[in-house]
Amino acid sequence: MARPESWSEIAYVTITELNGVDRDFCAMTETIDIDEGERPIETTHTMCGGKIVRTLPQEDTTVTMTVYPVQAGTVTGSTGYGFYDLFYDSVTTATGSVSVDNSRGTRKRYRIAVLWTDDNTSNSGVRAVSSPTYAAKRWTGRNGYITKITPSFEAGAGQLSYDVTFMIPARQADGSTANIQIESVDGVGSATMAALSSYTTTTDGF
Repeated sequence: MARPESWSEIAYVTITELNGVDRDFCAMTETIDIDEGERPIETTHTMCGGKIVRTLPQEDTTVTMTVYPVQAGTVTGSTGYGFYDLFYDSVTTATGSVSVDNSRGTRKRYRIAVLWTDDNTSNSGVRAVSSPTYAAKRWTGRNGYITKITPSFEAGAGQLSYDVTFMIPARQADGSTANIQIESVDGVGSATMAALSSYTTTTDGF
């Protein structure tokens, strides 16, 4: 099967908490916007009319999802139903509810994977895709944090929606390890797209 002319209609979104389970959110997600952050430069004008270039660090990646959750959070399982249990540091969960504790807690880290493919065998964004049978493109960001949840509702014809914002640093503290991975297979070659590894304190999640 040849590569498609464009990716349209369907994408698979999976969010994984560090040392947690993969949870699929495509069923409630309307849009996902990925801003990988500017890689800026500054220039200095010299007397002979030239420019001296100074490179600056890449800015943080911002991922914003518009979603339609009907529950506050997700208690168990691989399907996501809400975001508040992901957003708050310390929570007590029950079916459909999240109680926020007073303790400060430690902020949670996440991996988010977005997969476009003509393989419709599952809703997982972290799965393997076999070539030459299927084509695929996947964007993955790791070690990110949910920084904002913005609910919105309009009376009358309104529908409750949420804008959920993740921020992902471009690189880790060592400066040489990236937190962003982009991969693809064209559906005609011999290469395959492997499943993402587990996202834990001992495995990198890529």
